[in-house]
Amino acid sequence: MDLLNIIIPKRMAGARIDAAISEMLPDFSRSKISTWIKSGDALINSKTFKPKDRVNGTEIVFLSLKQKQTNDWMPEKIPLDIVYEDDDIIVLNKQFGLVTHPGAGNWNGTLANALLYFDSSLSKLDRVGIVHRLDKNTSGLMVVARNAKSQKYLVEQLQNHSVDREYSAIVYGHMIAGGTVDEPIGRDPKDRVKQAVSMSGKEATTHYRAIDRFKSHSHVKAILETGRTHQIRVHLSHVGHSLVGDPMYGGRVRFPKKASEELKDALLNFKRQALHSKKLTLIHPISGESMSWKAPLPVDMKELLEVLKKFDS
Repeated sequence: MDLLNIIIPKRMAGARIDAAISEMLPDFSRSKISTWIKSGDALINSKTFKPKDRVNGTEIVFLSLKQKQTNDWMPEKIPLDIVYEDDDIIVLNKQFGLVTHPGAGNWNGTLANALLYFDSSLSKLDRVGIVHRLDKNTSGLMVVARNAKSQKYLVEQLQNHSVDREYSAIVYGHMIAGGTVDEPIGRDPKDRVKQAVSMSGKEATTHYRAIDRFKSHSHVKAILETGRTHQIRVHLSHVGHSLVGDPMYGGRVRFPKKASEELKDALLNFKRQALHSKKLTLIHPISGESMSWKAPLPVDMKELLEVLKKFDS
């Protein structure tokens, strides 16, 4: 446990206390500081307070920075495809089938367990430095922070929509043109495991464009402005182009008219949503340099595209 004492200067009188502490501790995000306040890990005169409370100046804030969340996560020797690393960030190409971090039903065998084995110092960071996630059965590029300062700036970039994330997807339907889905996403009231377009949800924007068109399917590029749970899967399903291999949002497998046995087998045996995080562009949190990486399509998606092309020929 790390203990910190800070004095709020008089010039900040009248400011929200979470904003004031955030300015005094620039290496930590305001949301993280709000979490500490709400959990009682930040006290003034041994008393709790609310993030929205106003300061008078000269208050002494006592902070107990506990690393609660990841202490119970164990390192595991799981192969990682590291695309880039330095002292501040790790960029990796996540294989499908790998859950991002431990949770109900998946307390081990996750990306977080693999990262702890790769770099034990990540145990000092919230969620071992993971700043965004990919669904278990989505493959592709992710960035992980290696220190608190990098984590803060990466989270801010994601919140400011300044991280560019481009995905490849194989969807049902012959897509005539691209477009943008600007519809809020929230919990599906009929199924709490699912997400849905909902006016009470959070803003979500997805841009999409066809790369290749087939008789009954399309290879699509999707670019995220926001990062809601299942966003691409929900949005493309909403516009009538659900992902191949996604029974949650696409229903049962559908075959085109006069489908070959090869195509039927390929569609039936594609066991995950056909979605891959293909390109990642961000500003390096320490150097300020714009950096970009690409990850080639995984073998299963390449093979499905080949079958679709063969059926069309």
